Amino acid sequence: MPFPRTRMRRNRRHDWSRRLTREHTLTADDLIWPFFVHELDGTEAIPSMPGVERLGLGPMVDAVGEAAELGIPAVAIFPVVPAEKKTDGAEESFDPDNLVCRAVRKLKEAVPGIGIVCDVALDPFTSHGQDGLVRDGYVVNDESVAVLIQQAVNQADAGCDVIAPSDMMDGRIGAIRDGLDEAGHHEVSILSYAAKYASAFYGPFRDAVGSAGNLGKGDKRTYQMDPANGDEALREVALDIEEGADMVMVKPGMPYLDIVRAVKERFGVPTYAYQVSGEYAMLKGAAERGWLDWSKVLPESLTCFKRAGADGILTYGAVEVAKALRAG
Repeated sequence: MPFPRTRMRRNRRHDWSRRLTREHTLTADDLIWPFFVHELDGTEAIPSMPGVERLGLGPMVDAVGEAAELGIPAVAIFPVVPAEKKTDGAEESFDPDNLVCRAVRKLKEAVPGIGIVCDVALDPFTSHGQDGLVRDGYVVNDESVAVLIQQAVNQADAGCDVIAPSDMMDGRIGAIRDGLDEAGHHEVSILSYAAKYASAFYGPFRDAVGSAGNLGKGDKRTYQMDPANGDEALREVALDIEEGADMVMVKPGMPYLDIVRAVKERFGVPTYAYQVSGEYAMLKGAAERGWLDWSKVLPESLTCFKRAGADGILTYGAVEVAKALRAG
């Protein structure tokens, strides 16, 4: 019986040969750590996201300091806004002393070497849980963008390095870029959630920031993308790049790796993906039940993002992965 001359297994036989032929490598440089900050002094567990906590400003400084020491380049701040500060008009979003701005100023002083990404969307601040303003039951576009500009400039004034609009209103990237430039923030970058889908994987996040109860039975399908659409994502990304986005993001991550690949191949711009709360909770919950090995499935899942073409990944497991990578 003839044997094959080409044996693909030769390169897989040894650890050293597997390392030499590995096409993609995950490092701490690939990670952005999203975290939740609240008004309380200590920490508070999030039941739907095992291992993730809401952080007070003191614990936040310690946690972000650890992330920086581990080599994580940037963190993303998401606020838990008290119910009494939520309004139909999201006025708290552009208060210069709001929780996000205080967190940014504190981190800039305590951990100056780490990049700070700020989410721009109104859902943490609205009494109805939508990412924009609601008129007659509909989330309006242009009025919402006007508030998003105020929110973005407010965060930049506080010291934010990267503005990350996640709302999916039409035209908001160009409008925010103009607003930032007019306010003198020419060097503040924009990381656009360019292809953000109306996904069912966001549930634990909404629990974490306290918007789930406000949204109730509502949904975001009139402005976030239909999960069935792929070509539309490329149109969205093209528009955001034309409007001035420095970087683009696909959200969620793993269920949309085909979109990550298509975006990277088509545009060649810095492309990010978000391992969202539902993805994280799925893996973590299964690991807690002994069905998966967390120490293996988390880095494997993130390596898949890299293989698809992502230049960076937002993941709630960033600190854990960075520790594991350092330990070797």
